[in-house]
Amino acid sequence: MATLTSFLAEFFADIRAQKLRTFLTLFGIIWGTVTIVVLVSFGLGFKRQSMINMHGMGEDISILFPGKTTKPYEGFGIGRAIHLTEEAIPVIRAKVPGISEICPEYIRTKTPIRYKTNIMTPGITGIYPVYGKMRNIIPAEGGRFIDTLDVTGRKRVVMLGNRVKDYLFGDRNAVGKTVFIGITPFTVIGVMLPKVQNSSYYTRDADRVFIPAPTFTALFGTQYLTDIIYRAAQVSETALVEKQVRRALGEEYRFDPKDQDALQIWNTADFQKILDYITIGFTLFLGIIGSFTLGVAGLGVANIMLIVVQERTKEIGVKRSVGARKSTILLQFFAETFMIVGLGAAIGFLIAWGIVSLLQLIPVKEYVGTPEMSLPVIAVTILILGIIGMTSGMMPARRAANLNVVDCLRD
Repeated sequence: MATLTSFLAEFFADIRAQKLRTFLTLFGIIWGTVTIVVLVSFGLGFKRQSMINMHGMGEDISILFPGKTTKPYEGFGIGRAIHLTEEAIPVIRAKVPGISEICPEYIRTKTPIRYKTNIMTPGITGIYPVYGKMRNIIPAEGGRFIDTLDVTGRKRVVMLGNRVKDYLFGDRNAVGKTVFIGITPFTVIGVMLPKVQNSSYYTRDADRVFIPAPTFTALFGTQYLTDIIYRAAQVSETALVEKQVRRALGEEYRFDPKDQDALQIWNTADFQKILDYITIGFTLFLGIIGSFTLGVAGLGVANIMLIVVQERTKEIGVKRSVGARKSTILLQFFAETFMIVGLGAAIGFLIAWGIVSLLQLIPVKEYVGTPEMSLPVIAVTILILGIIGMTSGMMPARRAANLNVVDCLRD
């Protein structure tokens, strides 16, 4: 107990003796801790929100759009439009076993939908029940999505995107009401639960309405698909599945499977990998900036401890002459170094926690996420602080331990 009291007394005496240097050193540690915690917390929050936004459109899905040929094939020239019909679905099912879910999609964007005097032109989408699962279209409480009976009966039922519902009905309940798509009445069976979606094709889901695919083809008299959505059973096999899909449809619709423009496939799994790399790089960049700040602060710690060693040379000589070991001197100055780093880190963590808490109140979550002081952030910061403390304390402690006793007493 006496030894600890003596150590603390010496530590605070050194601080009082070097008030300005100690303050500047502590400020560097505090600022470095705040910087790395806040920046890395912000980076992780941005990554998490980016994943949420990406998954708003569906997880690990591929969207296939028919295009035009750019290569001649079996007597056919270039520039031929590929028109896919629902017959393409069983062809893909039969020839591509690696697909777990698949759904054709029809989209029309210029037909108005009306409720009383409110009218707008959303994206009208004809689909099958599996579409809701694949694209994360979740009905709000009190409603439902398109089901098998709606499809087989070609029912005139519609599920509204949440912004479509807000425009047509405001705060009123929409389920059970009748809306007109063009001049045809449809019964509202559900409203989409609001979701975050940072990517889409044609239009956001919030601005769409969903009806059974057979009803769509009967209403608009079309047989050609806008696109096909599918999901590979194994994400790792997405590229292989894409090749098999091109080959299967190339045989069926007579085009070169290697013609990338005949079928344009948006693989969201690959897009997610790219997003992962970007967000990881962004987080590492922010972490490196914070680490450099702490590194500069570490130089300040090393500097002040070298001054302390110089000022306490005679004290070190006395301790060595009465039997103190080199390891005791080494440990003493290491401990003092870590006391400075620990004190600055503790204050820095408290300030960082306050800043992160305030940033969570700013309403920008949908765009950049919210920073969060998670365990990985704290662990990484403590690890960096430990390295800084070890590095900055090594030279002063070794110098103190290796001082010659006679030279210390003479000095």
